Formats: sequence, structure tokens, C-alpha cells
Amino acid sequence: MEEIGILAGLIGGVWALLLWLSIIVWIYRDVRERTRDLGLQVLAIFVGIMFFPGFNIPGLALYLMLRPRESLEEAYARSLEEEALLREIGDEGMCLSCRRFVEQGWRICPYCATQLKDVCVKCEHLLSFNWIACPYCTTERRGTQETPSETQPVPTAAPATTTLTQERQAVADTATADDESGQASGREGV
Repeated sequence: MEEIGILAGLIGGVWALLLWLSIIVWIYRDVRERTRDLGLQVLAIFVGIMFFPGFNIPGLALYLMLRPRESLEEAYARSLEEEALLREIGDEGMCLSCRRFVEQGWRICPYCATQLKDVCVKCEHLLSFNWIACPYCTTERRGTQETPSETQPVPTAAPATTTLTQERQAVADTATADDESGQASGREGV
């Protein structure tokens, strides 16, 4: 009978030790998913270790109350959702001047009279300022590209390269002449 009591105590002790270790391992894994801060990870594990086997339930409860609310993966997913929502609102959903919300079909902000969109000269659809052409009629926006007149010749890359090469040669010739004159005056002084 006494042996059964010792055996039951031993089994109970091993069970409590395994429970304690499993709670510590669970706390370690959980806190690694929730924060990258090493100090908080060590503190959380210490809270679990602090209460000896059989008394680790208060340590687990304390950890559950103090742990970060969401895991790193959940925080990342939430930040992606927020970013997607902000992109939907985008520049067209808010006036850049007064930061109030405006509708996408408005040409000016009704609060501060800032121009929000331009009008296509051909089809009169509203155009964003960052567009270079109208997506409805393919007309280029006013002022986006200067069209060369028929009387002006279009410059090519070859003369510009030749001019640049000539400028470099002139600078090199000037530097060589300065060096030669400096050496000649140095010889005169000797």
C-alpha cells in the first residue's frame, strides 16, 4: 500500500513536471510568434518558470493577461489590409490641400477650391494630373509633352555628342596649356 502511494506520488510529480515544461514550451513558442523583442520573450518565459510545478497555472494566467494581443503574422496581415484600404482611397479620395475626403467625380474641392482633376480637351472626361493621355479618347493631355513645330528641326543625338566631345577636348587643351605654361615659368625661375 505504501508502495502504491509512492508510485502515485512519483507519477503525479512527473505529470506536474511535464505539465510545467509543456506550458513553458508553449509560452516560448507563443511569445516568439507575437513579438521580436528579446526582453519581452525572456520575461514571458521567466513568468512561466517562476511558478514551480503544480503552481504554474498563475504564471500561465499572468502571461495570458500580459501577452501581445496579436501575433506578428496577424499584425502583418492587418497592416496589408490597411494599406490596401488606403490605396483604394488613394490620392483621388482626399484633397491634397485641405485633407478632406472628396468624391472621385469632382473637378475641384468644394471646401478649399483646389483643382483636383483636369478635363480632356477632346472628350471632356476628368483626368488625373499624373496621366499623360486620356484613357477614354487617347488624346495627350495639355502641357504634358511639347510638340516640336514643323519649322524647327528635331535635334539628334549625334550633334549633341559631338558638341560634348568638342567641349571635353577644349577643356583638356586648356588644362594642357596651363600645365605647360606652369612648367615653363617654373624653369625660368631656376
